[in-house]
Amino acid sequence: MLDLLWLVPTIPLIGSLILIFTQGKLPEVPAGIVGAGSIGLAFGVALLAGIDFLQSDLPFFSQTLWTWMSVGNFNAGFTLYLDGLSLVMMFIITGIGFLIHVYATGYMHDDPGFARFFSYMNLFVSAMLILVLGDNLLLLFMGWEGVGLCSYLLIGFWYTDSYNGYCARKAFVVTRVGDASMALGLFLLFQNVGTLNIQESMQIAQGQWPAGGSNIATAITLLLLGGAVGKSAQLPLQTWLPDAMAGPTPISALIHAATMVTAGVYLIARTHVLYLLAPEVQYLVGVIGAITLLMAGFTALVQSDIKKVLAFSTMSQIGYMFLALGVGAWSSAIFHLMTHAFFKALLFLTAGSIILGMHHEQNIFKMGGLRKDLPWSHALFLIGTLGLVAFPGFSGFFSKEEILATAMSNHEGGYILYLAGLAGAVMTYLYSFRLYFLVFYGKKTHDGHEVMGLNLQGPLVLLAVLSVVGGFIAIPVHEVFPEVEEHHPSILAQAVMILLPMFGAVVAWWVFIKGGIDTDKLTASGIGKALHRFWFTQWGMDWLYDKVIVAPYVGLARLNRNDVIDSIYNGTARLALVLHGLVSDTQTGQLRWYALTMISGVLLLVSIGVLL
Repeated sequence: MLDLLWLVPTIPLIGSLILIFTQGKLPEVPAGIVGAGSIGLAFGVALLAGIDFLQSDLPFFSQTLWTWMSVGNFNAGFTLYLDGLSLVMMFIITGIGFLIHVYATGYMHDDPGFARFFSYMNLFVSAMLILVLGDNLLLLFMGWEGVGLCSYLLIGFWYTDSYNGYCARKAFVVTRVGDASMALGLFLLFQNVGTLNIQESMQIAQGQWPAGGSNIATAITLLLLGGAVGKSAQLPLQTWLPDAMAGPTPISALIHAATMVTAGVYLIARTHVLYLLAPEVQYLVGVIGAITLLMAGFTALVQSDIKKVLAFSTMSQIGYMFLALGVGAWSSAIFHLMTHAFFKALLFLTAGSIILGMHHEQNIFKMGGLRKDLPWSHALFLIGTLGLVAFPGFSGFFSKEEILATAMSNHEGGYILYLAGLAGAVMTYLYSFRLYFLVFYGKKTHDGHEVMGLNLQGPLVLLAVLSVVGGFIAIPVHEVFPEVEEHHPSILAQAVMILLPMFGAVVAWWVFIKGGIDTDKLTASGIGKALHRFWFTQWGMDWLYDKVIVAPYVGLARLNRNDVIDSIYNGTARLALVLHGLVSDTQTGQLRWYALTMISGVLLLVSIGVLL
C-alpha cells in the first residue's frame, strides 16, 4: 500500500481539475460527490498507506515519481517522503479536510459558485499534501505557494463584494513578504550545503556548522522563520488572518484547522536540526510565539464577530506551538497542532451552523440566549470550547500541559516563556467563555433555528468525539525528533497550571453573566475606550503598517507616476514610430520615384567607394 502514496495528493488534484474543466456545469450533487469524495478517497488511501508504514517499522519511506529539475549540480526530484511527522500531517489534512468538505456540501447549498468553491478546496488540500510530503525544500516551497494561491482564491470567493477582494489581496501580499524571506533562505542554504533535499541538507549542516551557533545557520533560520511567521500568522506578519474571515466559514475552518496556518509550524519542526544549530533563533521562535499568543488573546477579548474571535484564538494557539518549538518541545508542538485541528474545526463549523441559524448574523451581541433555540449547536460549541481552553480530560489539555511543563523546566529562558504561556491560558479561558456566554446566555435579542442535515451534523459529531478523546492519541514522531527529557512538574505546579487558568472563566461568568462590571460604561471611559480601540485594531499593527509602509509607497508611486525609466522605453518606442513614418512616406507607388531613389543610392555608394 505504500506504493500508492502518490495517490494521496493526486486524487484531490484530479477532483479539482474535473471541477475546473466542467466549468461549473456539473449539478450540485455530483459536484459535491467529486469535491468531498476525492478528499474522502485520499484519506482512505492515506489510512491504508499509513497503517502499512507503521507495521513496516521503517524509519521512513521515499517514493520518487520523476526528476523534476536537473541543472548543473542541482537536482530536485518529485519525491514523496513519509515519516512519523509527515504521516501525522497527512492524516490531519485528509481526515479533518474530508469532514470539512462534507460539511461544506450543506453549508454551500444553492450557492451559484458551488462547483468553483470545491475546485479551490480540492486544490488547497492537494497543495498542502505536497507541502508536507515533499522530500526536498523546493517541492515543499511549491506546495507552500500553492496554499497561498488557494487562500487568495477562497478568501475572495465572494468577489462581487469589493471588501472580500481587499481581504484576499491583503492576505496574499502579507504572506508574500514571508515567502520572499523563505526563498532567500533556501538560496542561502543551497549555496552552503549544495542540496535542498531536506534530510541530506540537515545532515550536511550538522556536520559542517558548530552546535553552539554560526552566522550561516543564524541567517538561514532567520530567513526561514520569516516564511513561517507569514504563513502561520505570527508577529509581525499576523495582520492578514482576521481578514481571512471574509471567505465562507468552511474555508475558515480548513485554513485554521488543517492547512495553511499549520505550515509554518511544520516548516520549523521539519528543519529543527538547523534551529538546534542556531539556539538564539530557536529561542526567538519561542519569544515570537509567547508575544503573539498574548497579543491575540487580548485582541480576541474585544471582538464582536464570532469568526474573528475564533481567528484570533487560532493565532494564539499557533503561538503556543511556536513557544513549544522555541523550548525544544518538538513533539508537543505537533501534538498540540493535532488536538487544535480537532477542536478548532469543531468550533468554526459549529459557528457556521450558528451563523446559518441566525440568518447569516455574525455579531455576538445580536445573539444571546441561543442555548434554547440551538441546543445541538450549544452542546457542540461547549465541547469545542472546553477543548480550546484545555479543560482537564479534553484533547487540548494534554498537549497544552506538555508545552507548559517543558517550558517550565527549560533553564535557558524557558521559565519566562512558561509564565507567558500560563498568562495566555488565563486569557484563553477569559475570551473563550466570554464568547460562549454572550452567544448562548444573557439577554436574547434575536430568534435562531437549528440547521440540521446529515452532512452538516455528522462531521460535527465526529469532531466532537475527537475533541474529547484526541489527547489519548499517540503520535509516531519519536524517531523524527531528538529525545527530550520528560518533565513531571510537582503536584503544586500541576495544580497551578490547571486551576489558575480557570480563573479566566470565573471572571467571564462574573462580568458577562452576573454583570459584575458594566462593560459599556467601562469602554465609554477615556482610558477604556482607548484600550478597547488599541486591542480591537490588533494593537495598532494595521495602522502602523499603513503609515510606515503603505502610505509612503503609494505616495512614491504617485510622485513617480511618469516613471523616468518608463520614459526611456516610451521614448524609444516613439522614435521607432517616427522613423517608421519617415520610411513609409518613401513608399509612393510611383516607378519614377523608385528609379530615382535606386540611382541616387548607387551613386552614393560609388562616391563613398572612390573617396575611400
